[in-house]
Amino acid sequence: MDARTETDVAQVAAAIGDPSRAKVLLALAGGGALPASALAAEAGVSNSTISGHLARLLDARLLTVELDGRHRYYRLATTDVARALEQLALIARPLPVRSLNADTRAKALLRARLCYDHLAGRLGVTVMSALQEREILAAEGRGSGGRSPEAEADAGVGAGVGGPGAGSLDAAYVLTAHGRQELAAFGVETDRLPRRRASVRYCVDWAEQRHHLAGALGAALTTRLFDLEWLRHGKYRRVVHLTDAGREGLATTFGVRGDQVD
Repeated sequence: MDARTETDVAQVAAAIGDPSRAKVLLALAGGGALPASALAAEAGVSNSTISGHLARLLDARLLTVELDGRHRYYRLATTDVARALEQLALIARPLPVRSLNADTRAKALLRARLCYDHLAGRLGVTVMSALQEREILAAEGRGSGGRSPEAEADAGVGAGVGGPGAGSLDAAYVLTAHGRQELAAFGVETDRLPRRRASVRYCVDWAEQRHHLAGALGAALTTRLFDLEWLRHGKYRRVVHLTDAGREGLATTFGVRGDQVD
């Protein structure tokens, strides 16, 4: 067998498997970069201990490091790392909640959070459903045939990994012509999405067991929601909050009702 077809899953699993390193990765799962001192605080270890954990994660190619003068900032190596963490959460047992603060944080994460650079949680899957209901996105099974080259390109890279309640494992989503017009009117120019990244992808949300929108389109849509101040960052890492303007705007623009996201 060609050695290039083999991957060292055990190395990556071992790197993620340490509780402190898992906390580091989850702290970075909302996008952005953090210094070692902040990651040490997130992991609950000393500054001297965190260096070894960061080296292990760098060696496994789960993190990258950026230099800014004398400072070093760490971030997830790719969006696929964030997607892998989301998928692992589907089969992981829930952490015990032992304090009021932990309970508040857990509920906030379930309600709305970032999965790297796109919206997740109950708000994320609700927006994804609304995009389908308004025929901005269309769900298709693979191998259905009869699609345009543009639709085939989006669908070919648009599939994620299914899970309970996620629908068909072969599901794929395509952006419709109507959807391009609707999103352009909303301020998301789909013809300007970065070509280096799949336009339409999805993650199976670990909390909701349903799809939320990922890929370049998911990132662009989330950026637009922040630009409009419909979303704001919360006090906990990865947590986002829907503002009053966002609640009204999502209802008017995409038909998202307040009771769907509370």
